[in-house]
Amino acid sequence: MHATIHGERMLTDLDFARLSKLLGRELPPSLADLLAIAEVTSSRAAPPDVVTMYSRVELVDLHTARRQTLTVCYPGDADAGAGFISVLSPVGGSLLGLKVGDIAKWLTPKGDSCAAEVAAILFQPEAAGDYQR
Repeated sequence: MHATIHGERMLTDLDFARLSKLLGRELPPSLADLLAIAEVTSSRAAPPDVVTMYSRVELVDLHTARRQTLTVCYPGDADAGAGFISVLSPVGGSLLGLKVGDIAKWLTPKGDSCAAEVAAILFQPEAAGDYQR
């Protein structure tokens, strides 16, 4: 049950700092890898097409073409029924730092391989002027 890191990824300095504090917990190896390799930028300089924490993204499943809207959040705010997916989940970790047009890849708890394109970012806190989220 893990996500894999593909391509270049970007994190805001705030997301990086908050996620680094989670390192004491059992982080998925892919998220620990992301923290080690990601390009870190200031929240104010984050491009609006990058998935940051609390970004609401539209995904298109590469196998079924099904569209889905998810918000990447911290574990305490996760509510799958409302579309809030923890960054510690395979899906959440696979999305963080991707850009519109990138492909997220992850494995389900059963070991099935999933892939979805980041079709759009419907909301990004930094693009809306929220640098504290």
